[in-house]
Amino acid sequence: MESKRPTPPDRAAAARAIDDFLRALGHEPAGELAETGRMVADAWCDDLLTGYAEDPLAALADGALATASKELVLVRNIDTAMMCPHHLLPSHGYADVLYLPGGKVVGFGALARVVAAHTRRLILQEEAGRAIADSIVLGLGARGALVRLRLVHTCFAIRGDSQPSARVETIAFSGSCADEGPDRFLALTGLQSGEGSAR
Repeated sequence: MESKRPTPPDRAAAARAIDDFLRALGHEPAGELAETGRMVADAWCDDLLTGYAEDPLAALADGALATASKELVLVRNIDTAMMCPHHLLPSHGYADVLYLPGGKVVGFGALARVVAAHTRRLILQEEAGRAIADSIVLGLGARGALVRLRLVHTCFAIRGDSQPSARVETIAFSGSCADEGPDRFLALTGLQSGEGSAR
């Protein structure tokens, strides 16, 4: 899983760096751009990279309840966003989270916090999905977990090949959902047929 950010952010330094970046692009940070450095630094510190400050395992431990149920749990369309580590551009969309309880269940809000903890980072979509699934198995003691991320990537939508309608889907498995064959779980939930792919 992703490690925590090694050092706390320096907002003032980040704001200066954005101002320098604007100048390097030929734009003086004045007029409408006068506060851009500060506002961009605040956005990155307060919103875009908040996952580094969150502990997904703690979120699961805090919300866990003992259960005898072995029935699968599926939460669809959890809103999520992440930042591309290559282009520093956002992607946004939905996460579908499925897990097989192993003696505990967790509140749905805790699942949303686990998703945010792993996606509000500089991370690839494939790595984020795998980290979420692994956290649920490790932190909740789930027998298995499946995570599908469906995201529109700005770096794909408005640059390069410019595909604004393209949505990237990744599916990650952990525990028995990987060991017993993922197709069974995809078919069981309807994810295999693309159900729930639009909202």
